[in-house]
Amino acid sequence: MEGYIKGTTKETADKIMKEVKKIIVDQDEAIKNCLISLFCEGNVLLEGVPGLAKTLLVKTLSQSVDLEFKRIQFTPDLMPSDVTGTKIFNMETREFQLKKGPIFTNFLLADEINRTPPKTQAGLLEAMEEKFVTIDGERLELPKPYMVFATQNPIEYEGTYVLPEALTDRFLMKIKISYPSKEAEKNILMKHNLNMMDIDKNVSAVCSKEHILKCREEIENVIVKEELIDYIVEVVSRTRENELIEIGSSPRGAIALLKTAKAHAAMEGRDYVIPEDIKEVIIPTLTHRIILKAEMEIEGVLVENVIMNILDVVKVPR
Repeated sequence: MEGYIKGTTKETADKIMKEVKKIIVDQDEAIKNCLISLFCEGNVLLEGVPGLAKTLLVKTLSQSVDLEFKRIQFTPDLMPSDVTGTKIFNMETREFQLKKGPIFTNFLLADEINRTPPKTQAGLLEAMEEKFVTIDGERLELPKPYMVFATQNPIEYEGTYVLPEALTDRFLMKIKISYPSKEAEKNILMKHNLNMMDIDKNVSAVCSKEHILKCREEIENVIVKEELIDYIVEVVSRTRENELIEIGSSPRGAIALLKTAKAHAAMEGRDYVIPEDIKEVIIPTLTHRIILKAEMEIEGVLVENVIMNILDVVKVPR
């Protein structure tokens, strides 16, 4: 297709980043981490107060990579079948027909996922982990590539449910979206004033799903030396031994850290991982997998700071 790029993961990532930044201002780190998750075939948890363009970010990204996008607004009365779909009896054919839910897409935006009860949240588990959905005993494969982007309001907001650990552990990364700087906010207003925020008019598809799959193959072949594997194991192990932490990272977290570090290396144009790759992705990859002791949360201790303290004491391989 004309205009689509060919080449390495770095070239692909740079092209997508440039396109997304036409709309999304002052969120380079969030965009980069979304791309890492896309290349790793992982799911993303976006956290931030309403109005910070979380939905717009996902829509813009889907437009730039030419993938189908669907959105579900999670509410307290949403049922699992509203997400996955159901079978409806056809009076004419006297047979049950499958009516697929919005989960059948490439990019699924689960908007305000923590406003719906755990029963409905659980409807996403199979899709997120196995890329399949079971409806009335029939197992159906989801499109490829497939990703869930879930947005959540901070838990102190009224009417929110805390996501269970089994669900949060399925997210490859948790990305926090913060308020823009004054300069960035002015830039946003200028774009709105000049009608430059229309995604359909201003964002083009710069790669196809075939290119994304090729990037994934390239990332799988990124070299990771054994001493860096040991480094990841040591860091993750210390999250289970730290006196400030109630529950440390699972082995799934260690695997996620390995995968995201490889993707980061490829996006930097390297076919090998260095310690800085691990340090760059460790916060969004592990933060949501660690639960502090209750008294630490009351005192205002942040998981991010605990992780950084662990990094400070673990010897870095060279």
